[in-house]
Order: sequence, then C-alpha cells, then structure tokens
Amino acid sequence: MGTLESLVWLNRFVSETPGDSAVGGSPRQVPHACWSRVLPTPSPSPTLALWSKDMGARLGVERGNAEELGGGVPVDGMDPYAQRYGGHQFGNWAGQLGDGRAITLGEVQGETEVLELQLKGSGQTPYSRFADGKAVLRSSIREFLCSEAMHHLRVPTTRALSLVTTGESILRDMMYDGNRAYEQGAIVCRVAPSFLRFGSFQIHASTGDIETLKTLVEHTIQNHFPSHSHDDDAGLLAWLRQIAEDTALMVAQWMRVGFVHGVMNTDNMSIHGLTIDYGPYGWLEDYNPGWTPNTTDTSTRRYRYGQQPQIAAWNLARLLEAMVPLMDNPEQLHDVLSSFTTCFDQHHNQMWSEKLGLTEFRNDDEDLVRTLNSLLQEVETDMTLFFRLLCSLQSPDVEALTFAFYDETTIPKQAWNEWLSAWWIRIDGQPNREAMLQANPKYVLRNWMAQLAIDAAEKGDFSVCESLHELLQKPYDEQPENEEQWFQKRPEWARNRVGCSMLSCSS
Repeated sequence: MGTLESLVWLNRFVSETPGDSAVGGSPRQVPHACWSRVLPTPSPSPTLALWSKDMGARLGVERGNAEELGGGVPVDGMDPYAQRYGGHQFGNWAGQLGDGRAITLGEVQGETEVLELQLKGSGQTPYSRFADGKAVLRSSIREFLCSEAMHHLRVPTTRALSLVTTGESILRDMMYDGNRAYEQGAIVCRVAPSFLRFGSFQIHASTGDIETLKTLVEHTIQNHFPSHSHDDDAGLLAWLRQIAEDTALMVAQWMRVGFVHGVMNTDNMSIHGLTIDYGPYGWLEDYNPGWTPNTTDTSTRRYRYGQQPQIAAWNLARLLEAMVPLMDNPEQLHDVLSSFTTCFDQHHNQMWSEKLGLTEFRNDDEDLVRTLNSLLQEVETDMTLFFRLLCSLQSPDVEALTFAFYDETTIPKQAWNEWLSAWWIRIDGQPNREAMLQANPKYVLRNWMAQLAIDAAEKGDFSVCESLHELLQKPYDEQPENEEQWFQKRPEWARNRVGCSMLSCSS
C-alpha cells in the first residue's frame, strides 16, 4: 500500500485525443476538442471525512492525501483535465455540457487494472458555464455512500475513494425556489475505468466534427475495449452491442433492487454500463412504478422507475445516431438496439426468477409477475421489506408479510392469499431461498437514511455515515444488530421532507 504520489499515472486520454490546452476555466464553447486541461481549486481547509478501504485496497493506496484529494497541487504524473461532452436532457438536445464541476486527475495503474480518478466539486472548468464548480456536503455524502452501496449490491457503478470537506461555505438554492443559503463544501474522489459518456460522442456528431469523433472512437476501443476493432462496420457493431448489453444489465439491476436514477440524460450514461452521476436518485419506498425522486421531472415523470428500461433504449438510440457518420451501412445499427431489448428481457426474466425463487422463468410466469406488480400497488407496500420477508415465507399466508405494508388495515388479504397460493403451487412449496436471499437485499440506502447521515455530518458528526457505509457493505446479510434501526419502512417524518421524498439536481 502506498500514497497517491506512489501511483503510476498514465494520462493516456490527455495524451492521445484532441484537447484544449487552456488552464483555468471560463464559460465558453470549446470546438474540436475532447477535453481541456484545468487545475483543481485548492480547498482552504481540507479534511478527510470518509474513505473506502475497499477502493483504496484496489488502488493500492492508504487512507490519507487530504490535500491532494481536496483539490490541492497535483502530484507528479497527474495531468488534470475536464471532459467535453453534450447530451439530451429530459429528451431535448442541450448542446455542449461537459465536466462543470468534475476534474479528472488522470489514469492510474491499479493492482489489476487501469482506472481514472476524478474529483467532483473541485472548482470551475471551461464547462462550468456560470456555476462555481463546487459541490456541497449533502450531495457529496449521497454520492459517496450510494456509489459504494451499489457496488456491494452488485449493481454496476462508478466507485468512491474519499470524501473531503473543504472548509468553505457554498451558496446554493436547494429547491430552485429563490431560498438561497450557505452550505458546507465537499469533494468526492470517484473512480471508474473511464468517465466517457454517450454524450462524449454525441457532441462531435452534432457539430459535424467527424474527424474528432473518429479519433475518440478509435482511442476508446483501443484503450477501453481492446477485444474489439474499429476497422470496419463489423468491429464497430460488436463494440456498440457490448455497450448495449452492458447498459441492459445495469438497468435490470436497478429494477431488481428498486433503484431510480432520477436523471437519465444521455450525458449521464456511461459507455461502460456503469451507474454514474448520483444526483436526485432514490429507492422505492412504497412500490410505485410511477415514482421519480427528481423535482425537475415531476410534471412528465420521464425518468420514473417503471420507464427506466425504455429511457435507456432511447438514450442508446441517440448514441447510435452519433455513430452513423462512421458506418458504411448504418442501417445495421438497428440490430444493436434489438440486442439491447433482447438482453434486457433475458436479464429481467432472470431477475424475477431469482426474486421469486423459481428454478427457471416460463412463459406462463408472466401472469404471475403481472398480478404481483398490480397487488404491490394496491396499497402502500415497502418493496425492499416485502421481497426480503417473502424469502422466509413458510406458507402462503399474507399475515407473515404484514410488516411490509404501511397500513395493515387496508391489506387486500384475499387477493394476496390467492396470489401467494398460486406462487406456492408454482414453486411446489420449495422456493430457491438461496437465490432469493441474494436477489432481494435486506438493506438499501433509502433517502431518509442518507438524510440522517447528512443531518449529523452537517453538525460535524460522521458516525452515521460510517455506520451506513459499514452496513451497506453487506446488504444481503441479516445483520440482526442493525434490524431495529435500519430494516424499517420510511418513517412518517420523512414522507414529505426535502431530501427524502423530493430531491433536486442542486449540488
């Protein structure tokens, strides 16, 4: 184990793709470039508050480096930059976006792989437009805890290495309603094979900069997908099919655990099929497929839980459109979209087999799942609690599941017992409990749990953050010592509280 200084910094993205050499940041258009060199802004009083031992071990670094992880002077080998990309936001093309508050320090050779380290909240970049490039403590805690929790849930995700408080006061309008207030600043160091997004390619296609688009595609395949080729249509199609299939797996895993991303813009879609950009996310408390945690999305609910597979396909179609100029026969790109649908359906059926303890998913099981989905929506039913309790059910009687319902007096018991009897017959009274326990987590990072951690941390107490971080490293374990506190339905105080029931993109 060593320090950031001892890591082997590669920086091949900066050295091999077109870039803009300006240091510092001012809002501007940056044509014909994939990145801009920019230095992080040093924190006035950096303090390391949270650290992922697991991620540190993967990188081979020990806890520490508060100054560098808080935006201090780069160590030897770093060549920091901000990435340029565009994106469709809520279905509309938004033009140039880019890393407005994220700065990649560079690539490092970990113990078994090459990974990028990126500081989120470390100051202005050329893509900050008119923002300050900073992040606040509440959003940074949510990102750190959630990215690590998702990893242990076996959901593909970016990771977090550290959270550093900066000692600054940052002015924010949390709900965009004119009520601005100062909040504590923080910086998260996040880690991924790369932070390339669908929008990284879209921006060049949108401006007709085919030369840069081609260069970026070649770089991406050579360095991040070396088993693929960019020499012809067949090579590009195989690469794009992998992106489609990785994306399908990611979204299927979201659906399995009840996760809602909240802002599935194309600039928030990783080409590695990783969950990225933890903003207004949430887990279903009551099973409501129409729920979105994003206040910006309340009118259309475009990014609601039940529509995430369709949005992922829509986003993938936008990436495929960007690839048309590189193809001799672009009509073949339709096959890539079909591969997404096929792959998602396979993962989705496998998901239900595991959640319900089936040995295999049969065609007639669709009716069983459809009826279950309807019943779960009849009255407020906690998704996580329901499926975890189902794992240990000994007979087809809803009485053993009542803890999952918010109001036991409203349970349609006859309908539930009919469904449970049908399910019990389907599994011959012998569910695959091992598969169920590994598909249905006992603990997830509910928004009210994160809010308790934030409330304490804003008073200088990070013990709740640490407790949740430890709890969520073993989300499928029983952990009886934590049941009374964390294996619970949403408390009434959190029903309509900002940060629990509703979130904005404010960071």
